[in-house]
Amino acid sequence: MIRAQKITGFRRREIIWSYFFISIPVLGFLIFGLAPIVSSLLLSFMDWDMISPAKWNGVQNYKEMVLDEKFYKSLYNTLYLLIGIPIGMFFSLLVAILMNRKLKGISFLRTIYYIPVISPIIAVSLLWQWILNNDYGLINDWIYQLFGIQGPNWLGDPHWVKPSFILMGLWGGIGGTMVLYLAGLQGIASDYYEAATVDGANRWHLFRHITFPLLSPIHFFVIVMGIIHTFQSFSQMYIMATDGGPEYSGATIVFYIFNEAFKYFNMGYASAVAWVLGIIIFIITLIQFKLSKRWVYND
Repeated sequence: MIRAQKITGFRRREIIWSYFFISIPVLGFLIFGLAPIVSSLLLSFMDWDMISPAKWNGVQNYKEMVLDEKFYKSLYNTLYLLIGIPIGMFFSLLVAILMNRKLKGISFLRTIYYIPVISPIIAVSLLWQWILNNDYGLINDWIYQLFGIQGPNWLGDPHWVKPSFILMGLWGGIGGTMVLYLAGLQGIASDYYEAATVDGANRWHLFRHITFPLLSPIHFFVIVMGIIHTFQSFSQMYIMATDGGPEYSGATIVFYIFNEAFKYFNMGYASAVAWVLGIIIFIITLIQFKLSKRWVYND
């Protein structure tokens, strides 16, 4: 019969300290993660203006959500912004291919493309608010100088507000996605290209049958994170689209939640919308993981 080893005093202190260090992030999650999640779930079934005591109202918040036109409008605006994901992936991959070269000063160029990623979103939003200005903005000034016509009212026309956000998102997001693609390109073994070249493959064949499929894990990550980030977009809309923009065309779902919670003090209703948003993101992400088995290549 094997005797259990006796725990020495030093080993006992190690175990105690290990549990102590583990307890810190666990406690942080319980206080700042789990507690707000449970609280928001309970609040979604209550009527609370953050001043008077909360009152239980069952599923009334969810019924009001189904009948609220602004909810569907903000959800549509958010879904519209998803158009920017494939466009951004295309340009990011193109830039990554151009940056994947051994040229003098290439590190400086990579840094230039990455600067928008680390720039403060509020400062960037104010900058783009000036660039997209209808009267003295740089883009409309270039359009007039090149084509002799007046550019669109980017932030004042309900048809152009969402394309404005997509344009701004492309400028700010290409650098980050480029870094991911650049890492993926540098991780592809040269043996694949050498073997294909011997078999007579040209550059298009190399890209289509080797580069693009082997970058599928990067594609998958960018799509998943891009969708989550788009559904959570708020700051640029809050700065550039006052009160949701013309005809509420610039309001995203998070902007809608923020207004209901901190402008109209309808915290219970805002919690209900937040839970619906969380469920939507979870379902979309789950579908993506299920479908990824068909096209994501893991070597």
